[in-house]
This record gives sequence, C-alpha cells and structure tokens, in this order.
Amino acid sequence: MLYIVAIGWMFVVVLMSVVEATAPNGSVLGAIFTFLLYGLIPLGLVLYLLGTPLRARQRQAQEFDKA
Repeated sequence: MLYIVAIGWMFVVVLMSVVEATAPNGSVLGAIFTFLLYGLIPLGLVLYLLGTPLRARQRQAQEFDKA
C-alpha cells in the first residue's frame, strides 16, 4: 500500500518538474530542484523511516538464526 502512494507522489512530482521546465519563466535547474526537494529527498526519508521496523525485525531474525 505504501508503495502505491510513493509511486503516485513521484508521478505528481515528475509532472511538477515537467511543468517547471517547460513554463515560460521556468528553467531546467528549477525542475531539477523541484524533483529533488519535493520528490526524492522527502520520499527517501519517509520510506527509510517507515522501513525501520522491518529492518529491525530482519536483524532480530538473523540474530535468532545464528544462535
């Protein structure tokens, strides 16, 4: 479910970047910053934070298997 939201958010951010790049007062540099600051960085942070419990469970399972 979370990945569907992430894909949807990235779709919106890509569209925002395209509009920024093709607007009369827009620029490609502005589109790159829009993509990074509205898309990759926040989404990466959210996915990392929400994946923390899964990584902790996997680490515990590996330690349990070793014992």
